[in-house]
Amino acid sequence: MTAFSTLNVLPPAQLTNLNGLGYLTMTPVQAAALPAILAGKDVRVQAKTGSGKTAAFGLGLLQQIDA
Repeated sequence: MTAFSTLNVLPPAQLTNLNGLGYLTMTPVQAAALPAILAGKDVRVQAKTGSGKTAAFGLGLLQQIDA
């Protein structure tokens, strides 16, 4: 599994919050989708319920709000 800190674009406070919530590593769908989402690209993701899609899109949304 890949750590969220490897993305190099999430602010330290966001990484601290993710760790506090127990999100230490990305799920496979997050590792595949987050780099493109954080780069501002449009993505279409299909995966099982509970795979982390909402968190991936939510983190991308938070990055856009902070920008």
